[in-house]
Amino acid sequence: MEEIEHLKKYLLTVHPVRKSAAQKADFRQWLLRELKRAGWKAHEETYGKFNGSVNVVAGDPERAELFLCAHYDTGSRMLVPNFVSPTNVAAHVCYHAAAALALVAAAFLLSFAVSFPINQPKLMLPLFLILAVAELGIAAYGPANRSNANGNSSGVLALLAAAREAGFDRRVCLVFLDNNEKTLLGASAFRKRHGEQAAKRLFVNLDCVGDGEHLLLIPSKHSRWDSALLEALEAAFPEGEELRPHVLARGLQYYPSDGRKFRFHVNLCACRYLAGLGYYIPRLRTKRDTVLREENIAYIVRSLARFLPEYLDGNA
Repeated sequence: MEEIEHLKKYLLTVHPVRKSAAQKADFRQWLLRELKRAGWKAHEETYGKFNGSVNVVAGDPERAELFLCAHYDTGSRMLVPNFVSPTNVAAHVCYHAAAALALVAAAFLLSFAVSFPINQPKLMLPLFLILAVAELGIAAYGPANRSNANGNSSGVLALLAAAREAGFDRRVCLVFLDNNEKTLLGASAFRKRHGEQAAKRLFVNLDCVGDGEHLLLIPSKHSRWDSALLEALEAAFPEGEELRPHVLARGLQYYPSDGRKFRFHVNLCACRYLAGLGYYIPRLRTKRDTVLREENIAYIVRSLARFLPEYLDGNA
């Protein structure tokens, strides 16, 4: 726990924002040193100027039997708070549709307010289009959000602490992914470069695991039929500790994270629960994203240390 506290403090104090090329490069140099101290041989993978991603890979991706991943980049401040409800897809879709309509309405009203007083109705349409594009640009490339404790400093912390706890295992590869906030470009590039492995191996993705008392483990539609995997998850993530785990192998779930780029995956996220709504993740990409529960990280680290041999030995 003391080690987790130290890593958390350094991460949130020295590298709280990882959005610009310089910020990411500084973070990666620290990460490479920490992975080396943990006994892992790590390197950077770059994918050209068009993609623009730089992933940090520890272990041998061509020989690994299992991948643990988390994205390390952070996003811009959103004009409206982000909202994720993995088990209530209708609420997720309705919220984001309403947010988009609100932004479109704001652009329309502002263009009307400018063009009407000066009696220039022809100006309204181009001004509306400019404002709408500007709103999209701000969401993707606007000022950096300064608070990123849960999204996704929590995943980075959990993966790095797990690397220390479990120690090097040639059957495991760790991937710290870039550009999650830019349509999952880092995950897409990794899948393309390591196509054969990415198509047949399991990816365990840690994203937003720091704020919430419920830990959702969400297998992909291809992984939920793997009974050995589900049994290993149930055994490795027990009840009665810091978090309440839920292996969601039935029903409809949607989690917009890097795991989606890999056929066989399990997404891990920590959630709060509200009656009538279900599980949800609060405060993402806002200045209130300041909660990173060390007990969450400790539970995940212990559970991953149990899961790795349980799953890998069972599939040997």
